[in-house]
This record gives sequence, structure tokens and C-alpha cells, in this order.
Amino acid sequence: MGNIIATIKRFLSNKNTVTIIGVMLGIVVLYVGYNYRVKSAIDTIKIPYAKKTITATTEITSDMVGLADVLRSTVSNNKTLISNVNNVVNTATPNCVRVGTAIPQGSYFYTEQVDTCSKIPVNVFQNMPDGYKPVTLPVDIQSTYGNSMYPGDYIDLYISMRQGLLVFGEFITKLPILDVRDSSGNSVFLTSVPTTPTALVFAVPKELYLLLSKAKLLSGISLIPVPGNASYTSEAGSTSVSSEFLRTEIENRTAKIPDETIPD
Repeated sequence: MGNIIATIKRFLSNKNTVTIIGVMLGIVVLYVGYNYRVKSAIDTIKIPYAKKTITATTEITSDMVGLADVLRSTVSNNKTLISNVNNVVNTATPNCVRVGTAIPQGSYFYTEQVDTCSKIPVNVFQNMPDGYKPVTLPVDIQSTYGNSMYPGDYIDLYISMRQGLLVFGEFITKLPILDVRDSSGNSVFLTSVPTTPTALVFAVPKELYLLLSKAKLLSGISLIPVPGNASYTSEAGSTSVSSEFLRTEIENRTAKIPDETIPD
């Protein structure tokens, strides 16, 4: 036994032996580390996606949902992506698509798009802030750029009028669309095939409600909705009148009610 131990000590005391062992251990560590990184890079997970377009307020059922393989690293870095199909399809507590959004065919599900059906309001006006009023703007398929304006989008309103010369300019900026309605008063995007839009619905403070209503009722004035891109909708900013000249023109064409009160 003592001879064996002495032999091992002599073996390990040899510098060449130690070098070889160190190199071999380094190779093992590199191999294990490389395989771990490769596996992590290609490791996939199944996450739910929409097999067809699911419109606002629609209950999400199993036949609408498929499973797709995506990189696990992609899922772990996205806090709003729903990776568990049970958080999308739930027979005990059904989930619906939130008002003001839709889930396109082939898209994944995100937490801001889905909520329990019991929390989805049937009437879009239920969520209006206090002191706000609903106002509608007549539109058609052309003025909505081929039905490309959606609830939740922010748009600008331009105004056109004549004072001998044509007056055309930006009137109101960052106006959020509450809903898009068809001729029957239904939301355009509630069905799998959107219907033809006839009105945009907004919720605005009382001052803007009065101003927009006057502009709509005055003859010779046209209000034109102009959409922005995705970043325009996501950027912070409040609805505001962008032209005091146009505001004054509208106010000068209407009588002021003596006891009319407008919030400061």
C-alpha cells in the first residue's frame, strides 16, 4: 500500500504530469461549457399563438390557439409574453381579448392583450375618465385609410374650411380612438372580418367636446383624421389643440352661452 502511495506521489510531482492533467481538465471544462452554451442557445419552448385573428371582447378558446417552438432565451427576456397556454385558454375562468386591441393571426399572446372575460367591459364608455364626454366623427373606408385606424391608436385631426381662401391645418393632436363603429353601431373589429367603418369614437374633456361639437355642426368645415405610426401611439403625450387660430375661428362663428362653464 505504501509503495502505491509513493508511486502516486512521484507521478503527481512530475511537472510534465501536472501540465498534462491541467491541459486535460481545461479541455473538459471548455467542452462542458461549450456544450452548455450551445444547448442554451438552441433550447426551445412551446408557447401559444393565435391560429386566427381574435378580435376585441372575444373569448379565447382552444380551437383558436396553437403551440409554436421558440427559443427559451427569447421567452425569458420578454416579461409580457405569455408562455403558458393555460394562461390563455382557461375553461374555469375564460379569458377574452381586451377592448381596444386584437390578436392577429400568427401572433403570440401578451399580458396587456388578455384578461378574464368578467373584467372585459361590454360598453366602451364605462372606462371613460371622470369629466370626459364621448364624441363621434363620421368617417368612411377612405378617410380611415382602408380601415387602418384601430381602437387605442392615437391620431391627429386636421381641419379644412374656407374664408375666401382655403384654410387647412392641424387642429388637435394625440387624440386616442376609443372605438370604431359601423352603420349598425357595432364595433368594426368585433368580428373575424371587420365591417365598414362609419364613425370614430373618442372620449375627450368637456372643453374639447364643446369645441369639436361646434366644429362638426358648423357648415363648411371638415374634420380629417390623420394616423401616425406605432411609435406615435406609444409615445407619451396628451390630447391638445394645436392651433389657437383655428380654435378662435370656430369660437367666433358660434354664440357663447352665458352660463356655460368650462373647466380651467
